[in-house]
Order: sequence, then C-alpha cells, then structure tokens
Amino acid sequence: MLHYKVSTRYIICRLKHCFLVCTLAVLIVLASPGNHIIAGENEAEIWQKNAVKYAKIMSGVKWTPVADGMPIKGVGKGYFEKGKEYTGVPYSSVKYEGRYIGFDIFLKTFLAAIQNPHSVVYTENLSEKVTNSGCYYGAVCSSYTSYALQCGNWYLSWQHSPDYREGVSLVEPQSAQGVQVGDIVFTPPNAGAHVEIVTEVTRNDAGKVTHVRVEDSWPETTRNIYRGAEEFNLHIAAKGKMLCRIIDYDTWRADNKAESFLFPNYKEDSATASINRVLLLDRGDWVAYKRGQVVRFNIMDRDNQGVNKLIVKRGIDIVEEIDKLKKGIIERAFSICGDYTAYCVMNDGSHSQACEFSVCDLDFSLPTGKVTLGKPWEIKFAADNMKVVFAYLYSDQNRYNAGYVFINDEDRRNGQVTIPGDLVKDSGNLQVWLYGENRYGRLKKRQDIFLGN
Repeated sequence: MLHYKVSTRYIICRLKHCFLVCTLAVLIVLASPGNHIIAGENEAEIWQKNAVKYAKIMSGVKWTPVADGMPIKGVGKGYFEKGKEYTGVPYSSVKYEGRYIGFDIFLKTFLAAIQNPHSVVYTENLSEKVTNSGCYYGAVCSSYTSYALQCGNWYLSWQHSPDYREGVSLVEPQSAQGVQVGDIVFTPPNAGAHVEIVTEVTRNDAGKVTHVRVEDSWPETTRNIYRGAEEFNLHIAAKGKMLCRIIDYDTWRADNKAESFLFPNYKEDSATASINRVLLLDRGDWVAYKRGQVVRFNIMDRDNQGVNKLIVKRGIDIVEEIDKLKKGIIERAFSICGDYTAYCVMNDGSHSQACEFSVCDLDFSLPTGKVTLGKPWEIKFAADNMKVVFAYLYSDQNRYNAGYVFINDEDRRNGQVTIPGDLVKDSGNLQVWLYGENRYGRLKKRQDIFLGN
C-alpha cells in the first residue's frame, strides 16, 4: 500500500515537471524570431506589428531598371529611368491584364524581371488597356494596405472603412492624439477613394504624439511621409478623410486571411533573393504560365562564362536540350501542365542557377441562361497544376458593389461553386474573375455575365 502511494506521488511530480518544461518550450518557440505570435503580446499588438513589418517589405525594396521602356502609371507619363535606383514597388492598377506584386507573384519575381531587359516590365505597357495602370507588375493603394494587413487578396480601398465593412470603426479623437500603429487613413469615393496605413507613432516624454508616419502606394512607387502632429491633423482633415481602426481583426478579414492561402508569402518576400545572372524568363523567375503560353528564355550570360546548352525539365524528366547557344531569346510553349526548371550548361561543364516556373490551366463557365438578381447561381470550373481559391465579382453599374466567394475543398471536388443571390445588388453587366494559385503564384481569368431582374 505504501509503495502504491509513493509511486502515485512520483508520477504526479513527474507530470508536473513535464508540463512546466513543455510550457516553457512553447513560450520560447512563440518568442522566437520569425514567428507571428510573440509571448506576452495580445492579438492586436501582434497584427499591428506585423502590418508595419509587411508594409515595409514593399515600401523599402530598392531596384534599378536595366533597360528603357518600363512605363510609369498613366498615358503619357513616361518611363522609369534606366540606371536610376527606385525605392518601393511601382504603382500600377494591373487588374486582370497584369499581376499584383505580393498577391499574384513573389516580390522576387518582380526583382528578377527587372534584371531581364526583355521581360514584361519593359515590353508590356498596360496604360492604354487598363485605367490607372502602367507596368505589368505593380501595386495600388488597396493592394499595398491589404498586403500589410495580412489579407489573402486585396480589399478595394473603400472596403477598408466602417461604411463598407464590419470590424472597423472611426478613431476618437480624429487627430494625431488618437492614432495608433496599424490605423487606416481612408479617403472616401467622392474625393477619389484612397487608403493609407499608419506605420509609426512617436510620442514625447509626456506621452503626447509628436509625429506620425503614413505609408501608401502612390505613383510612381510608394510614399513614406513622416509628419508632425499638426501636419498630420491637416492631412486627415482634407477631402473628408477618416481615421479608422480595425477593432475586430477576424471579423474585418473574414475568410480573406493570408494564412489560409499560399499568397501573400511574407517569408519569401522578406528574404534576399538570388537573381539568376545567366538565364531569366520573360516574366522573371519563380512564376506561373498558362498552358500553351509562350515562355521566352533570355540567355544573358552576364558574366561571359560561355553557354553550351539550355536544358528544360518538367519535374525530373528532361523536356528538351538545346545545343550551340548564343546570347539571346529562345521561345517555347508547353502543352503539359507541371512544374518546370530551366538551366544552362556552361562551357566549363558547370551548371547555371536554375529558373523555376509552372505551366497551369485555369478555366470556368457561367450559366448560359438568364441569371436573376437575388437568386443563387453556379460557376463551374476546372484547373490543372493549380488550386482554385476564390471568385471575385464586380458590378459595372456600381463599382462599390463587389465581393468574394471563397472556394472550399467540397467546391473543388464538385468543380463548381454557388454564388449567393444577395452578393451583388445591382442588375446589369457583372465581371466574374476566377483565381487559382500554386507555389509559384496566381493566375486569374475574367468572364462577364448579365444579371437581370
């Protein structure tokens, strides 16, 4: 009997010891650099600190064009200057023609494209195709702020505000003395909708705010303005601006959480990328192509090592070997979806760094009959080497009437998703954008449908 009691005490002590050790280990892990959760911080402090860190990934990046022809946003606005260093990602409302940096592509994909004088950033000009656009890769105010606020895809500028979303409210007082890091400065649509994010608040010894830093995406790249308190007050008082605060982070993001998707990928975007000096693609590197789309390989050999052959592989299988190469462009189109690599064999037998890309297919169909306002309807879709993740619907009649439908595993198994009848509240032409993603980025496809009464 005594032996039994002693054993029980021993077991209890050992369990307590193990519990304390495990608890300490968890706290150490949570406090480690690179983790989103930091011991001792509440949820609001965590996302606010991350918002500042992630905003600066895009606003702090430096890049230098290696060629002429990279367009600045707006028809007739000119081009980014060859050889000049710029800070912050370029402003361009790429919509369905180009790709948003951070959401559709890695930041390193943009940086690779910058180093290829024959890439889409120099050869494609979207300014005559899409309003507020310029460069094929870019960002706008809403995508920049949504990226910082850890959304799975961008919310339009007005969807950051309490007039259009839950979980966000006006700050009181509407002045520098009420501001916090992570707050949103929203300019309403009647003054040209715009959104900015507060990334720094400086206080004096008495606790009074003396300066506020506000960052946003603005032509030509990004802006980073450190204003005194009174100057900040004048800034938010102009054009009916509203100083807003996210008070319920999960409600405001809803199903649009970055951690639910492969993009944005903050770890990759914040890392220093090794850009290939021998070979680059027309879309840079680490990027997705549509099935049958031409891939332009630029044999650059910037260090003049001498190139013997180009090898293209799909997985472990060699697709093609091209011998007796010189510097210049080689074009190929791939009809089989999969993940590809391409590298050069140099004259000394060594291999260059490999370019990575994927070939994917994304398609969908809309109802052929009448779609009635207020009644649900279906989108049928299919994808290859890509996961369909959401549909985005946008009314031509009311640009403030837009919404997402996020696609779950059951939808993917069935190959279709139901659009709720109350998602769009205006009859007329409706833009439907379908998005798919894989580890190299996102592709999107647009079709239109008429929504009748």
